[in-house]
Amino acid sequence: MNDSSINRRHFLKQTGTAGIGLSVAGYLGSLTNLQAQGDSLAKKIGANDKISAAVIGTNGRGLAHVDCLTSLPGVEITHICDVDTRAIEKGIKETLKKQTNSPQREGDFRKILADKSIDVVTIATPDHWHTPLAILAMAAGKHVYVEKPCSQNPYEGELLLQAVQKYQTVVQMGAQRRSSPAMLDIIPQIHNGLIGKTYFAKGWYANARTTIGHGKPAPVPDWLNYELWQGPAPRQPFIDNLVPYNWHWRWKYGTGEALNNGTHEMDVARWALGVTWPTRVSSNGGRYAFQDDWETPDTQTISWDFPEGKTMSWEGRSCNDYPVEGKSRGTLIYGTEGTALLDGDNYIIWDKKKKIVKQLKSHEVVDPTNTISGSGADMDTAHVSNFIESVRGNQKLNCPISEGYVSVNNLHLGNIAWRVGRELNCDTSNGHILHDHDTMKLWRRKYESGWEPKV
Repeated sequence: MNDSSINRRHFLKQTGTAGIGLSVAGYLGSLTNLQAQGDSLAKKIGANDKISAAVIGTNGRGLAHVDCLTSLPGVEITHICDVDTRAIEKGIKETLKKQTNSPQREGDFRKILADKSIDVVTIATPDHWHTPLAILAMAAGKHVYVEKPCSQNPYEGELLLQAVQKYQTVVQMGAQRRSSPAMLDIIPQIHNGLIGKTYFAKGWYANARTTIGHGKPAPVPDWLNYELWQGPAPRQPFIDNLVPYNWHWRWKYGTGEALNNGTHEMDVARWALGVTWPTRVSSNGGRYAFQDDWETPDTQTISWDFPEGKTMSWEGRSCNDYPVEGKSRGTLIYGTEGTALLDGDNYIIWDKKKKIVKQLKSHEVVDPTNTISGSGADMDTAHVSNFIESVRGNQKLNCPISEGYVSVNNLHLGNIAWRVGRELNCDTSNGHILHDHDTMKLWRRKYESGWEPKV
């Protein structure tokens, strides 16, 4: 039996008897076959309909998803899914703080996607799972909220765009500042000339992370399904300092601080400047603070030039938390008539004489060490609410994949420039790297056979 002939019933039978050793290839084939037959998988959801949600990944940001979803009327979390049984219990506990009905526990996301009663899924897995899982969820007719970065490499961002166009489901990236009332208020004013013509934006992130040491080969813990955790990534022996967080700093799974946190600031910067693809990208930095298994830079600068005559830069310091402008993270927008400091739910506007002409302060204090709700609870809830109301047809998405993938891919370009150690010249129509075939090899990654994302 080939992939395209596997139907949904056979998939469920396989997962029930063979367990999670089955790759995604058969399931993706069955969904693609249904779509080819014109069988609409997406359920139409009315303006006031109850929505059933599944949260996939509850060892960090997924707990914020739980908190937001259980705060919204007409939404019930029916399933908590994770390959880590301890994380499932965390998700259940968080859900029951605000919800009477206990969600079902699930360790295999494929059973979540096969369940027609589930309307939406939120994805807070490691980065290497974001795109493959989002595509599978769309193919299964689910509406998707996927954490930033929406992709682990530029190729996946392009796949996401194709999938959104093909499956026509609602897909939002977790760039919460796009739903911040403060940003929705001030950025249109910047576009309308509040600080004159904008030409430069600077974003930064500072933390005080410690060493991750050197991992040692170890037996896979009984609480972890490591095979499914690896999923689309080429198989590697288990080591004891990888899960649940330090995968962020390994190129096989994560994207470094630039996309782990820089996505937020540089998405705001790009939004405020009104730019898309750069003409050139450069990056400097390294792993300076410690000598350990950390592969991505702990100190990094990235610069982008745009055809509109505008420039952006990002400064990331993972292991030195000295603030900029008194803040651990933020974005400065420079214009011909003034300057704007944008900090999620806060902003300050100065004129050319450095006089404050406009200011908004929220009660939220952003803690860069908080990996669960570090972007601010108000923004989180507003962003998830925007997603849910878009599923109901009441609103338009604040950060659709068409916007999210551009910001993410620009940061991927920064990481590529750092990895090859040279400036990149880019095609301003799609962000592709020009005249550098060897560097374009980093546009995508190698996948474990049978786990390749497909649209």
